[in-house]
Amino acid sequence: MTTPTGTADDSAELLPIATGARTRAALRTLIRPDRGRAILGLGVLVGATAVGLLVQPLLGRIVDIVADGRPADALTLPVVLLLAVAVVQGLTTTLGLTQIARLGETVLARLRERFVERALRLPADRLERAGAGDLTARVTGDVARVAEAVRSALPEMARSVLAILLTLGAMALLDVRFLLAALLAVPVQALTARWYVRRATTVYADQRVANGDQQQQLLETIGGAVTVRGHRLEEQHTEKTAARSRRAVDLTMRSVHLVLGFYARLHIAEYIGLAAVLVTGFFLVRDGSVSIGTATAAALYFHSLFGPVNAALVLLDDAQSAAAGLARLVGVTDLEESAVRLPHQRTGSTSEAAVTVDAVSHAYGPGRTVLHEVSLTLRAGEHVALVGTSGAGKSTLARLVAGVQQPTGGTVTVAASTAGPAGAPSGSGAPSAPSAPGAPNTPTPPAPSVVLVTQEVHVFTGTLAEDLRLARPGATDDDLCTALATVHALEWAEALPDGLATVVGEGGHRLDPARAQQLALARLVLADPPVAVLDEATAEAGSAGARTLERSAESALSGRTALVVAHRLTQAVAADRIVLLEAGRVVESGTHDELRTADGPYAVLWHAWSGSRAAPHL
Repeated sequence: MTTPTGTADDSAELLPIATGARTRAALRTLIRPDRGRAILGLGVLVGATAVGLLVQPLLGRIVDIVADGRPADALTLPVVLLLAVAVVQGLTTTLGLTQIARLGETVLARLRERFVERALRLPADRLERAGAGDLTARVTGDVARVAEAVRSALPEMARSVLAILLTLGAMALLDVRFLLAALLAVPVQALTARWYVRRATTVYADQRVANGDQQQQLLETIGGAVTVRGHRLEEQHTEKTAARSRRAVDLTMRSVHLVLGFYARLHIAEYIGLAAVLVTGFFLVRDGSVSIGTATAAALYFHSLFGPVNAALVLLDDAQSAAAGLARLVGVTDLEESAVRLPHQRTGSTSEAAVTVDAVSHAYGPGRTVLHEVSLTLRAGEHVALVGTSGAGKSTLARLVAGVQQPTGGTVTVAASTAGPAGAPSGSGAPSAPSAPGAPNTPTPPAPSVVLVTQEVHVFTGTLAEDLRLARPGATDDDLCTALATVHALEWAEALPDGLATVVGEGGHRLDPARAQQLALARLVLADPPVAVLDEATAEAGSAGARTLERSAESALSGRTALVVAHRLTQAVAADRIVLLEAGRVVESGTHDELRTADGPYAVLWHAWSGSRAAPHL
């Protein structure tokens, strides 16, 4: 179960934060696959700690030998045993801490994978409502804080807790009265821990949110720097940034004051406990109940508790901070499956309809309704063009059909089985033969039902082949070449310095917008979905490369069911059917010839668009 967070401002709806119970349950789930390693690590640490507890009795034995005036050679055995204890404890502690560290890194890696998986599958509008700063703060600051705790705090905490428990047991074996004296420090330590935890939990949770707010403001200010300067909003944005920074600093100072008060109380507990053990030892030695060496061992035992007790309590600081970060990560990884799998996009039975949009509405917030009960059916293999003025809701409808966003009302149904594209690349939608040169032995995941290609294309850093294989990891080099040829991009791809092995993306060979779009269309061919959605996917071509890119899109869509947001009406002319949106409603639907002669809104658009152009050759 997760709880909603506070909002940075009225327009932000931060991603959820998991409750304490849900965070602990998620942690148990993450550890469960490595129970054996956890048991082994803890078992070895128990043994190492138990061996280390022999140091104090051996030192007490040396004290008794000296106090009794025995010969010097009587010290040989205790000294040799001390050396043996040091060696054995060092080896076993190293082994135990190694196992615990490996466990922590494995769990952390598993958590990261789940976080990224969930974050990538979140609806775009949900991320937009939260703001980039919230997600950025979680994937950077929170992950770093949890990682630091796993690498340092977790092993030290495990060793400290074991040392405390076993040391108290050893004091009881010496004389239970030593244990009772030592326990006088416990109430002060418990009250200190309770005082600290109750305050630190809230402070650190608020601090993480404040850091996210600060990052969000910085991202908005830097990202919109041109607009900020253009409207002379520098002072306003500076003040907003300063205000959020001040809040983050204030919360940091509150955490510092908490830590200082925490240490002061711990020192009081240490004084009470050590004084009680020394006084108890004095009376027991005077009464002859124990030897001087035993009393010395008891005092050394309690003194040895200073380190692990302080470490365990001090690690509460790291633990609380890491717990706050972990709760924020689990809040995303533990989102209901319905939140990331888009329950509105149901799978229907095989029928003539490939996609059915039924009374779909969508709003980006109160009073910001973009679509109003839109209904639309795409028949298998049909190409439908969405046209309309800017702001009509075309891109929103495209994203809903693709499953990128959830509608606020209505349903989108994708047929369970749709005929694949004719002339698709060999092996499309199935694992490729691993023996082919250049093909990785990676099983191909199930082909997606719908793929969205927009004008905002990202070229991932890596070789061109790696970039293409994101759509189908098992594709051979021949498959890649076939896909590139399908979208008329093979010629320039082979002309690159290293062909398919050319590094593209950040720091690599730069691809112009038209070629980057062809790359995206080649990935569409490799993914081989039965339904494709193009949201102005050829808009970046410019007038010079428009026809080439439109030919690439036509080839990529061949044989598929397609919904195309047309930024040029020549794309609408080539479609099987045209749907005109106005103010979030379907106002016309039909072929180009039907709508042009109907003298309706589409005819007005067509005449306005083609007025300064020669009519396209059909």
